[in-house]
Amino acid sequence: MEKFVIVKISNAQYKISEGMEVIIQKILGEKGDKVEFTDVLLKSNADKTEVGTPIIENSLVKAEIVEQFLGEKVSRLTYKAKSRARKRGGHRQKLTKIKIISIK
Repeated sequence: MEKFVIVKISNAQYKISEGMEVIIQKILGEKGDKVEFTDVLLKSNADKTEVGTPIIENSLVKAEIVEQFLGEKVSRLTYKAKSRARKRGGHRQKLTKIKIISIK
């Protein structure tokens, strides 16, 4: 069994382990910046699991920003039948790719 943690980053939960690259919602920073996350909700080793209430104290996840980019476009189309009204729009979510350096 692998060593992993569940961490809360900008109101979303991610299951991560050391050396992993994760795509998350945009966080502030430039490429190469180091970031730290302290909201660790669960920690699991090969032999024991620790669950926070709500977070585990003195836990730290260090990561590095690899890339800031836009996700794929999500298109939407609104159509009203009898009035022939059409409206087209779309959205591209801002995302950040991070690499997990260490888990303490």
